[in-house]
Amino acid sequence: MSTITAAITAVGGYVPDFVLTNKLLETMVDTNDEWITSRTGIKERRILKDDNLGTSYLCIKAAEDLIAKGNVNPLEIDMVIVASTTPDMPVAATAVYVATQIGATNAFAYDLQAACSGFLYAMSTADAYIKSGKYKKVLIIGADKMSSIIDYTDRATCIIFGDGGGAALLEPNYEGLGIQDEFLRSDGVGRDFLKIDAGGSLLPASADTVAKRQHYVFQDGKTVYKYAVTGMADVSEKILQRNNLTKDDVDWLVAHQANKRIIDATASRIGLEEDKVLVNIHKYGNTTSGTLPLLLFDFEKKFKKGDNLIFAAFGGGFTWGAIYLKWAY
Repeated sequence: MSTITAAITAVGGYVPDFVLTNKLLETMVDTNDEWITSRTGIKERRILKDDNLGTSYLCIKAAEDLIAKGNVNPLEIDMVIVASTTPDMPVAATAVYVATQIGATNAFAYDLQAACSGFLYAMSTADAYIKSGKYKKVLIIGADKMSSIIDYTDRATCIIFGDGGGAALLEPNYEGLGIQDEFLRSDGVGRDFLKIDAGGSLLPASADTVAKRQHYVFQDGKTVYKYAVTGMADVSEKILQRNNLTKDDVDWLVAHQANKRIIDATASRIGLEEDKVLVNIHKYGNTTSGTLPLLLFDFEKKFKKGDNLIFAAFGGGFTWGAIYLKWAY
């Protein structure tokens, strides 16, 4: 029997219609377009304005896009993983609701939380399930409604994040395409540098936590930046070394869209030319679990069968890693 690899066979994506520009942010907090652009590379981000809609809506729309474009029968999907740091609610998994809503009623589903590395970790999980031979169609979705946990009076965080999501279907491949290798890491030293203090078992929600605005994201930007620059660059270099790849072998860098300078530093470490680095941070900001699949969604038409893609991400906690994948279509 031929060796099984897990390959991406279809992608989809969705971003809300409302555009929050840097100019509009200037009217909300003490900042300006030049300052934001020069430090982050972000010009605008998308916001899901309807208070009655959560992350599940982003997931459903991205999955429906994938199903329609890929001519996928939802009843054939075996498994649905939603990578998100902003689930609709505690306890009831967002993925379960999403699977039902898209008609994947034969699938089992669950959520995965690894902050901005969530989609990368979901790829690893899907890869293992498919290689085991147990499942043939695994749908992974990365999506976040970051506007639901952002304090729009805090200029350190409100300029960075946006809402959006993307999806990828992974299936068995017998041509040697798909996921080739992974190098995933984590370190609890990051627990205090990028977090939400309240709402978990350690500090349950109360009138006091709400009054103290402890349900919003806190970020020690300088520390996170330092770790992210080093972490993403290190794992990207490592994955190339382990697979005897040079910069000439890499067709595309699919890097987490947190900060343009972090993306540039990662590309520089592996000597990659600018035209091989996928970037859409200027349009969407940091959509957390949604950045990697949204890159696939935006640039799908550029990929050719056999192209070498290097995925890299870094997230709160800390979580980070890289995956080497050969494009399958």
